[in-house]
Amino acid sequence: MKIIAYLKPTCGWSMGVRAIMKKHGLEYEDRDVINNADQYAEMVEKSGQPLSPCVEIDGHMLADVSGDEVETYMLKEGLTTENSAEADAPTNAACTDEEHEAMRSKTIRFF
Repeated sequence: MKIIAYLKPTCGWSMGVRAIMKKHGLEYEDRDVINNADQYAEMVEKSGQPLSPCVEIDGHMLADVSGDEVETYMLKEGLTTENSAEADAPTNAACTDEEHEAMRSKTIRFF
């Protein structure tokens, strides 16, 4: 299975997607849409919208999703199975005010 995740470096939603990938032991490509204009443009082109996270699984794009939504899709499609492991981050949570401030002061914005 080929997974490309278009994520922010520090974001509640993005950390939730990463936590689901780790919970299920899935290899994926983590593309930084904050610090890389080409990766952001690719995400927008493929997903048809500007919001992240977006996760492409074997060519199927899940746009503006939480970790919970990614996990639900993968379970429904039989791409992974239920397990009792705990995610190491909240899988359905927005960025905190502190995370937003960190992104403003440390990253380059393309949107």
